[in-house]
Amino acid sequence: MDWGTELWDQFEVLERHTQWGLDLLDRYVKFVKERTEVEQAYAKQLRSLVKKYLPKRPIKDDPESKFSQQQSFVQILQEVNDFAGQRELVAENLSVRVCLELAKYSQEMKQERKMHFQEGRRAQQQLENGFKQLENSKRKFERDCREAEKAAQTAERLDQDINATKADVEKAKQQAHLRSHMAEESKNEYAAQLQRFNRDQAHFYFSQMPQIFDKLQDMDERRATRLGAGYGLLSEAELQVVPIIAKCLEGMKVAADTVDPKNDSQVLIELHKSGFARPGDVEFEDFSQPMNRAPSDSSLGTPSDGRPELRGSGRSRAKRWPFGKKNKTVVTEDFSHLPPEQQRKRLQQQLEERSRELQKEVDQREALKKMKDVYEKTPQMGDPASLEPQITETLSNIERLKLEVQKYEAWLAEAESRVLSNKGDSLGRHARPPDPPASAPPDSSSNSNASQDNKESSEEPPSEEGQDAPIYTEFDEDFEEEPASPIGHCVAIYHFEGSSEGTISMAEGEDLSLVEEDKGDGWTRVRRKEGGEGYVPTSYLQVTLN
Repeated sequence: MDWGTELWDQFEVLERHTQWGLDLLDRYVKFVKERTEVEQAYAKQLRSLVKKYLPKRPIKDDPESKFSQQQSFVQILQEVNDFAGQRELVAENLSVRVCLELAKYSQEMKQERKMHFQEGRRAQQQLENGFKQLENSKRKFERDCREAEKAAQTAERLDQDINATKADVEKAKQQAHLRSHMAEESKNEYAAQLQRFNRDQAHFYFSQMPQIFDKLQDMDERRATRLGAGYGLLSEAELQVVPIIAKCLEGMKVAADTVDPKNDSQVLIELHKSGFARPGDVEFEDFSQPMNRAPSDSSLGTPSDGRPELRGSGRSRAKRWPFGKKNKTVVTEDFSHLPPEQQRKRLQQQLEERSRELQKEVDQREALKKMKDVYEKTPQMGDPASLEPQITETLSNIERLKLEVQKYEAWLAEAESRVLSNKGDSLGRHARPPDPPASAPPDSSSNSNASQDNKESSEEPPSEEGQDAPIYTEFDEDFEEEPASPIGHCVAIYHFEGSSEGTISMAEGEDLSLVEEDKGDGWTRVRRKEGGEGYVPTSYLQVTLN
């Protein structure tokens, strides 16, 4: 079934229908355009939201970035940002494949429709002109017939009139004959015009207009097909990003599952562990009789003039009351303003940074030397003297960095010794089995304090060797057991002299077996090839796990 056969007389209906189809196409294009604007605004708002909540500080300078909760939140923000990117992709695809292409296609359809209806109107105008000519020839034939009949009646009346002259009768007969001839010509013209109009009308209704209507039908069906494809593009644009959006959602779920409260608790310990020993018991100060007491940071001393004096009040108060308001501290180069454990970590970071800078300068010096040798052998490539300023500057930087490395190594050793001293003091005061080694061996002054505190404990008998007694008394028993299997190997980066109980000496470049990993206290348990196990600073090792 086609429009040319079934709708041959519905020219205006087809005109309205095709116009409605083009209007629908334009409405859909406008709808998709506004949809893309919504998607773009949505994506823009999502990106602004992500930017608002992303951490402002770099990761290396943000301690909160070490917590799994913060890492998961940042991961979720990144996934939301990727999700916004997919919404922008949907908007772009809809804008290009639907808005631009369908808008261009709509203009082409409008031009084609206009051409077909102009052709139909021209054919209709031609048919109307033919019908007007037919009507004119018909009216002329009718008029000539009446005139011929009137002239014949006049000639017949004069012929019968006895008073009429012969000339009048002849004239009337000639007029009647002329009129009759004109009527005959009008009849022939009318007949020819009628035949021509019928032929044109048949051609108009059975050939010309059906062809135009069929073209309009084909155009409308092509428009409908293209519009249906445009409807499909709306869902296709969404389906294209579904896999990526699914990955974004899966990434959010993974980020949620990676929150580790236990690990965050350990991270908090690593970030803020001070390394201070817990305050000991406050000694009883008997003022009823003169006594000689050893001054301490947490006791009242009696000076030589007999008046009681608070010794080390500021320092002991700061340690005894950890929840009090902290005084403003002055930042120092050796980080001595920080708690012992934090000082050790910062010094270790600075030492690693200086070591990397030193190695970079050494590599640059070697490269400059090689370039200088090439210039000396091949002068046309360059002047060797031009490299002298750079070599001199590099050597100066190397010497400066070596001094800084030695300075930080000394500070780090002192900090590690202080951490171990505080750990020993705490263990001695509370008389409980110590944890695995968390600090470096104590110095002599620390051992003296630990020995004095141990004498005051009711669970440990006093000993004259308290000052030299090792802090990690259980390590001797551990070493007597069957040696544990190594879990990796490591190489000593620096020389270390293990002079305290529980530690072991190692030479720079020495290969060692890894027995126990660093548990967050800065010490690693290793075994030498020639025998013997002990703890060494983790920062002095390059560790490789099995």
